[in-house]
Amino acid sequence: MCYHEGMRMAPPIILSAEENTTLAQWARGRSFPARLVLRARIIQRAATGAQNKAIAHELAVSRPTVQLWRERFLALRLEGLQQDAPRSGRLPTIPETKVRAVLDATLQRTPPNATHWSTRSMAQAQGLSRMSVQRIWQQHNLKPHLIRTFKVSRDKQFVEKLYAVVGLYLNPPQRSLVLCVDEKSQIQALDRTQPGLPLKKGRCGTMTHDYQRHGTTTLFAALHMLDGKVIGDCLPRHRHQEFLRFLRKIDSATPPELDLHLIVDNYATHKHLRVQSWRRRHPRFQFHFIPTSSSWVNMVERWFRAITDKRIRRGSFASVPELIAAIEAYLQGHNQNPRIFTWTAPVERILAKVAKSKEVLGTLH
Repeated sequence: MCYHEGMRMAPPIILSAEENTTLAQWARGRSFPARLVLRARIIQRAATGAQNKAIAHELAVSRPTVQLWRERFLALRLEGLQQDAPRSGRLPTIPETKVRAVLDATLQRTPPNATHWSTRSMAQAQGLSRMSVQRIWQQHNLKPHLIRTFKVSRDKQFVEKLYAVVGLYLNPPQRSLVLCVDEKSQIQALDRTQPGLPLKKGRCGTMTHDYQRHGTTTLFAALHMLDGKVIGDCLPRHRHQEFLRFLRKIDSATPPELDLHLIVDNYATHKHLRVQSWRRRHPRFQFHFIPTSSSWVNMVERWFRAITDKRIRRGSFASVPELIAAIEAYLQGHNQNPRIFTWTAPVERILAKVAKSKEVLGTLH
C-alpha cells in the first residue's frame, strides 16, 4: 500500500493488452463462474484508478474483499484470480511432535500385548483420543488393522517360466489354443443348520456360522484365453487318474487340428509318469509350468475366485450332487455369456516388483 497526503491509497494496477482482453471476457459472464466474473470486474474498476471503497460500493461487496483480490492480482496476475484464496482454517490442536510419535509407533513398534495397534491402544499409549489417532492415520494413509498375504517365488527358473507364460498370454502361437488349467479341490457341500434371514433395508442378509458337511468334490477347469469359455468337470478326487480323464475331455472338446498350450502349476499330479506317457502319445498337448509359489500367474485362478464369490461361498447344499448341479449351472451360464480375462502386466514390471520385494525382505533379516 502507498500513501498520498496522509491518506492511505491503494496501489495502482496497470493491465497489459492481453490481460485487458481476458478480463473483459471474464467480466461479461458468459460460461464463467460468478466468482470469477466478480473478481474480473473488481480488477477492471481498480485499473481505472478507482479506490477500494468506491469499488466495494459499486459492486455491492465488502472493502476487504476488494482489497484481497487487488493484492492477489498484483502478486499472481490472472492466475491469482482463478484460484480461491487460501484459508487459514483452525489451528491444529495436536503438536507436530505428538503426530510424529504416533507415526513412529505405528510404523516401527507393536503394542506389548498384541500383534498390531488399534485406535484405542494407540490413544492410550500416546495420551490422545481415539478419534485423534484415527484422523492421523487417515491423513497418512495408515491401516494397521489390515494385512495382505504374499509369497515371493524361489524358483530358480522363475524368469524363464514367467516369460514363457506371459508370452503365451500376450502373443499366442498361430493355429493353437492357450488354456489355463487347474483344479479347485475339496469344495465342501455345506448345509447351514438354520435358514438365514433375508436382506432388508437397514440389515444385511444373515446365515448361521455352523453347518453340516455332506462331502466334497473337485472342480477341474480349463479357461480358454481367446473367448473366455471354460471346460469344466466335477470329479470326486484330484489324483492323476482324474487329471487324465479331464485331459481326455479337453481333447474331445477342442478342434483336433489345433495345438493346445496348457498352463498348469507344479502339482505332482500334473507331472505323474502316466500323465507324461499320455502327453507323448498326444503331441498337440504342450504343458507350460508356472513358477513355484506363483499361482497368480495362472488366469484360471481368477475364474475360480469368481465362482467362489458368486456361487459357492454363500451357498447351502444338502448333498454333493446338489453342489455339483450348482457348479454346472454356473459353468453353463458363464459359457453362454463368457467374460474374457485379459493379461495386461508386462514381465518387466513384474520383475521390478519382485526385485523390490526381495530387497525389502533382505533388509529385514
